[in-house]
Amino acid sequence: MGRSINLEGKVALITGASSGLGKRFAQVLSSAGAKVVLASRRTERLKELRAEIESSGGAAHVVSLDVTDYQSIKAAVAHAETEAGTIDILVNNSGVSTTQKLTDVTPADFEFVFDTNVRGAFFVAQEVAKRMIMRGNGPAKPAYRIINVASVAGLRVFPQIGVYSMSKAAVVQMTKAMALEWGRHGINVNAICPGYIDTEINHHHWKTEQGQKLISMLPRRRVGSPEDLDGLLLLLSADESQFMNGSVISADDGFSL
Repeated sequence: MGRSINLEGKVALITGASSGLGKRFAQVLSSAGAKVVLASRRTERLKELRAEIESSGGAAHVVSLDVTDYQSIKAAVAHAETEAGTIDILVNNSGVSTTQKLTDVTPADFEFVFDTNVRGAFFVAQEVAKRMIMRGNGPAKPAYRIINVASVAGLRVFPQIGVYSMSKAAVVQMTKAMALEWGRHGINVNAICPGYIDTEINHHHWKTEQGQKLISMLPRRRVGSPEDLDGLLLLLSADESQFMNGSVISADDGFSL
């Protein structure tokens, strides 16, 4: 007998859902039956994604979110629960990067990366978790999921993106700390560490000489696609992952070996 992941009745909040991995995550969770809340600063693109999901029979809502603004985080989470219901799954996906030598990093560069990748991710998770913990005090055993999107760069340092690597290493440790404190409240917190994935942001790079050189260094001489993360995302979102808490999982085609 076959078995599939069923997320019907679940509400999933996805940050950074206007493009790239976030967009794919929203599509996948919706296809599994979840009601999705699409969060980003680029709300016009979110509305396009909402229309696409609804045309496929799914349910989607749009909220404006700037993860670098604490009040925006609080307002967005409140709006999400008003629109869609209580959040069962958070995909903490918003992230940015810069490319430069460490000696060229300015305070503005550092703050740009850490404000989104670390501070923003932390306070989004905190705001969602506070609400989960309050509901978790009831008679029913909760089964909440927080999935932090880190990076293989958080496990292995790469040249020219040192600050990004530092920020994603912080997300890895943040995941473990959250898992330790929040697990008793029925919240499983895990991290996905993708390797090189071909998205609209970096698609042009793989055609360049530098991009081709990087591909030649990969174990199977290929970059991944957003679809390559579907199975891992669904597992970590599902009730079937109840014994996974504090897991940091690489999805990099063996690059970090």
